[in-house]
Amino acid sequence: MKEALEVLDNVRLNFSPAGLFALNVTIAFIMFGVALDIKVQHFKELAMRPKSVIVGIISQFVLLPAVTFLFILLLNPTPTVALGMILIASCPGGNISNFMSAMAKGNLALSVSLTGIATLAATFMTPINFALWGDLFIRFYNTSGANDYLVPIRIDFFQMVQTVVILLGIPVAAGLLFAQYLPRITTKIKKPIRQLSIVIFIGFVIALLSANFDNFKRFVHLVFIIVLIHNALALLTGYSISSLFRLPRIDKRTITIETGIQNSGLALVIMFNPKIFPPELELGGMTIIAAWWGVWHILSGLAVSSFMAKFKLTK
Repeated sequence: MKEALEVLDNVRLNFSPAGLFALNVTIAFIMFGVALDIKVQHFKELAMRPKSVIVGIISQFVLLPAVTFLFILLLNPTPTVALGMILIASCPGGNISNFMSAMAKGNLALSVSLTGIATLAATFMTPINFALWGDLFIRFYNTSGANDYLVPIRIDFFQMVQTVVILLGIPVAAGLLFAQYLPRITTKIKKPIRQLSIVIFIGFVIALLSANFDNFKRFVHLVFIIVLIHNALALLTGYSISSLFRLPRIDKRTITIETGIQNSGLALVIMFNPKIFPPELELGGMTIIAAWWGVWHILSGLAVSSFMAKFKLTK
């Protein structure tokens, strides 16, 4: 396994800042559509009973990195693949998780709240988790050369605040106001917006695959099973802890999705930042893991959300 994965370190992916900007604009549009189904009262109820929020944060920033580390111990991959998995697990839930929660008929207010809180918390929790679990991996395997990849990660808090405001705050506020003051129009546009969102997501998956098609075609078989199992463990972690704390089924759906849909875009931004990872480092293993996770968690998220939506909610 390790020998086969070593070839990944020489891979160079096409990462377009323009594509990331287009994705952010799309996410803002999707969040507007998601907010059409939310009422201010939902957030008030959540503030009065914050148990689900606390469980969701623990699931993302405590349990998922720990479960990832245990999986790595069993897998024994190359250092770049292992640290790529740890970095993915250290990132907050992705913004598309809100769309997935809407599809799954989960708790949208909880989903939006968890995404916002986790994104801000990532400014210190992502560097801490990457350093902690990455160091444990290096010490456990005494891996030569791996220390070069265990670099200090610094995430600008104010930049994250700006991201939360632009991608979550403004679209959600606009959606709440639109639904409150224009209820008739809201009823007519909710379904078309949801359908358009699915089409846009499929378009981004195709675009990501086409931009790196040769690399994916040559190397995706090496990481396909790893990402599939890792993502399944993330989804199972969210479901297990929410079941352990006996949360309502609507909250279980949301926490399952929030834990399984990670912000792989943030992981890629970190990996391609020359101030964090010097250009001379061969990060192919890390980038392939993060890029394929970005594709796979959309596919798995759509599948899991569609499956959940088939079952009626009960207490």
